[in-house]
Amino acid sequence: MQSIKNAVIGTYAPDFELPGTDEAVHHLARYLERHKAIGIVFLGNDCPQAKQYISRLLALQNELAGQGFTLIGINANDTVKSPADSLEQMKQFAQAHALSFPYIRDVTQDVAQTFQAKVTPGAFLLDANGIIRYRGLIDDCPEDATKVKATYLRDAAMQLLNGESLEVQETEATGSPILWR
Repeated sequence: MQSIKNAVIGTYAPDFELPGTDEAVHHLARYLERHKAIGIVFLGNDCPQAKQYISRLLALQNELAGQGFTLIGINANDTVKSPADSLEQMKQFAQAHALSFPYIRDVTQDVAQTFQAKVTPGAFLLDANGIIRYRGLIDDCPEDATKVKATYLRDAAMQLLNGESLEVQETEATGSPILWR
């Protein structure tokens, strides 16, 4: 029996049509039409690690956007357990952090379940066909950007954009558990 954490590499990402903090509806298929690589990061407004990564995610988006890459932040936390993760609170979070990438709400949690996401922040990298090529950590040091030795998501994105094989396809993401209904 294949373990859950290995089940998604090489498979198609779930298509989605979800509302964003910009009041638009975001459809994965539209991103696949315009980008060579898409980084999906599950975030939570109150997740300490997610907050520690915001500046690094913004830097990654800024660095790679011109090369056919985009990030998409998805919040799937149950708002009964965490009212801070409502769409209205997400809008405030996006504005406060000047997010330069879409931040969208997975109200039903179907997308997070299909991705088999477990924690925030948890990263996934998709190719232009919507196939998941990487999942796991953003880098190896969430608590201190100055001590990062391995930039897993960035390296995987660069390799994908350059048509190279990914050296690392999976790491074990750490952070706050997604709050399921």
